Amino acid sequence: MNKAFTKETDQDEDEPQPSGPPIKGPNYITPEGFARLRAEMEWLIREERPKIVETVAWAASNGDRSENGDYIYGKRRLREIDRRLRFLVKRLEIAQVVDPSLQKGNDQIFFGAYVLMSDDQGHEQRLQIVGIDETNPSMGKISWISPIAKALLKAHEGDHISFLSPSGRREIDILSVSYEEE
Repeated sequence: MNKAFTKETDQDEDEPQPSGPPIKGPNYITPEGFARLRAEMEWLIREERPKIVETVAWAASNGDRSENGDYIYGKRRLREIDRRLRFLVKRLEIAQVVDPSLQKGNDQIFFGAYVLMSDDQGHEQRLQIVGIDETNPSMGKISWISPIAKALLKAHEGDHISFLSPSGRREIDILSVSYEEE
């Protein structure tokens, strides 16, 4: 069938969906994480999308769209941007900003806490408990719904915690708890 008679959909079958957690219940997030998501949304709206729209309009004016790489890539990129924008809008709508600085002086672990801990082999690790959208294990930011965060929540400095991780049972000692980045 000639490509001119096929319906162009808003979504290609081979394009991945935005990865992320299902949108259920509140979206707890730190003020920094909220600002980062909002900044990404603003950048996509104000800079990235208009640039791609301009490229697509230019490419469309060149005529034959079926073999026009700029047009095809631009339309695909617009769908990706629009999909990401829908995701960001939904996540920001249900966001509940939790400011960890309000917990200063508290030695109990809550959302936003920085925890210095030591495992049974003596390896020390510093983690911060953050929202789902802020998770970055390589930077020590773990989601509040992760197994280790669930085990740490409401524990105190000096406590010994045992929990079941995906790799098996783990034992950790909580060395310090703070609500400010060092």
